Amino acid sequence: MYYELYVDVFFLMNFTMDTILLALLKKALACPVRYGRIIAGGVLGAVVTCVVVIWPCKTTWAKFIVFHGVINVLMLRTGLGLKWGRELFRGWVILYIESFLLGGVLQFAGQYLRQGSVFFALAVISYYVVLGIWKIILLFSEKGNRYCEVVVFFGERNCRLRALIDTGNTLKDTVSKDPVSVMDQASVKRLTEGKQPERFRYIPYHSIGKKEGVMPAFRMDKIQIIRDGYRINVEYPLVAVCEEELGSENYQMIINPDILAGGKKNGDKSSSSTSV
Repeated sequence: MYYELYVDVFFLMNFTMDTILLALLKKALACPVRYGRIIAGGVLGAVVTCVVVIWPCKTTWAKFIVFHGVINVLMLRTGLGLKWGRELFRGWVILYIESFLLGGVLQFAGQYLRQGSVFFALAVISYYVVLGIWKIILLFSEKGNRYCEVVVFFGERNCRLRALIDTGNTLKDTVSKDPVSVMDQASVKRLTEGKQPERFRYIPYHSIGKKEGVMPAFRMDKIQIIRDGYRINVEYPLVAVCEEELGSENYQMIINPDILAGGKKNGDKSSSSTSV
């Protein structure tokens, strides 16, 4: 008995799934990488998988090690740039958790959709379903590493704050489409010395208990996010000013996780700004 393997179809299916898993992991770990790098990781994972499948090796344990050790590590290193050690192991574990979730969603939907041509559309839908499930898990998990320290730079001054990385914050500027983070009014006054920035805009928003509203927003010079042993520098981020208290958990800023995609790891830690 033998099986026919259509390598092109097999590659596309693996590339799709690998890319979706890396994109989910990017959201889960808030990795500051661009989607071009994630696509490169998906391509590498799919190519190596195809090579291993057609590799004429009858040793089962050897292929097992390559599939679950080598390929996944290559994907994580290439697609997300995870460091060796604890960070890589954490990503490897979460990757498998996401794989089980994604596989479960696909298997459930596959009961009702038998046509193979809808696989790619179903995979994209599954991405959003798993992303929603993951957000719920983080919401109810007390162990979620959602808090960090940030240093906000404006002019010659800077301010160190405690921040919440909120996956539910989807605020975007309607003009530039840039993600918007939120800072409490007291911290903004300390940073700007009570002066109103020359250029600002209004960001519409919706929140629980309030149907709709607008917040003034302006661009900071830089935000430095200190998290998991490294620093992420985000240049000229948009920050909205909230006149109300942000929460009861003693944080002064809500970080939009989408700004991390444009950040740079391990930036210059020195600064000549005046700390406030």
